[in-house]
Amino acid sequence: MEVDDSELDGKQEAYRSAVKEWVAAIREEEELASGEHSVDDIDRWESAHFREEELRNRAKAAKKHYEDALRLKFFGF
Repeated sequence: MEVDDSELDGKQEAYRSAVKEWVAAIREEEELASGEHSVDDIDRWESAHFREEELRNRAKAAKKHYEDALRLKFFGF
């Protein structure tokens, strides 16, 4: 099975987009970690952590799909 460049472009863009979302989530979590020390702030910080973890996993999955497509295109497996 051959992978065309448009498919690779789509997988690369999906990966890049997922990484951008992940980085934004990291920055949001960092900002919340630097805030006040109230129960509400801790709850928002914890929620941001779970979102960051979800987006990290999404970025890792997108990376795997992109790498798999590259491997198939260049090495045939």
